[in-house]
Amino acid sequence: MTRTVAPVSQLQASAAWRAVDLISDLHLQASEARTFEVWQRYMDHTPADAVLVLGDLFEVWVGDDAVAQNPFLQSCAEVLKSAGQRLYLGLMHGNRDFLIGASFVQDCHAHFLADPTVLQFGEAAWLLSHGDALCLADEDYQKFRRQVRTAEWRHHFLKQSLAERQAVARSLRDQSEARKRSPAGADFRDVYADADSALSQDWLTQADALTLIHGHTHQPADHALSPDAAGRARQRSVLSDWDADARPPRAQVLRLFSDGQHQRIPLI
Repeated sequence: MTRTVAPVSQLQASAAWRAVDLISDLHLQASEARTFEVWQRYMDHTPADAVLVLGDLFEVWVGDDAVAQNPFLQSCAEVLKSAGQRLYLGLMHGNRDFLIGASFVQDCHAHFLADPTVLQFGEAAWLLSHGDALCLADEDYQKFRRQVRTAEWRHHFLKQSLAERQAVARSLRDQSEARKRSPAGADFRDVYADADSALSQDWLTQADALTLIHGHTHQPADHALSPDAAGRARQRSVLSDWDADARPPRAQVLRLFSDGQHQRIPLI
């Protein structure tokens, strides 16, 4: 598959910021109350000056109009609003919640983050992405992604009734769950394709950054990449997914500091 370098947006951190938290792949849903509770407690008490959510905050999103009829989504919105009133809150689309619209983001006192975005924080530049566009080996998904990310598809889908959209979402989720239950699904590495190293390095070159941070693959780790043209070390840091009911439970924050350091913080 062709390696395509995406246009890069910029986010300049405030000079007053001392810490920025990055999270992704919480897949919030009413059936997983413990994960919601861990997230709510974290959002209410994080000492960070900014929280940037790099996609898949929600398990599914069929349109902003669903919030009015869904008490769980209303609870999520209240958590976001409370956080957005006291810190900088950034929301990036993931592969599950790419239909989150401007009205919801604004109502939550949040800011939309384009994918990818370079965060200029202190003396460092951090390239942020959900990560799904980097997984070139998952060719079926890349075809699906190109289809559903068009304005035409989005317009057609959102014109359907809420019940019709929810039925489509259930069907897609059932297909995803069936894939996880297959023999390959016993190993996350066979379910989620990893980010393409060459494309990751192309993106870093385009952004003039040394570290790429993303989610999507559910494989939290730090990976060394080839040095840039000046010989500077580069790396790819993958965020944790969240599941408070897993054994062991998973809920981790990647915290960036203004001096260029970073730390992985387990919440449970």
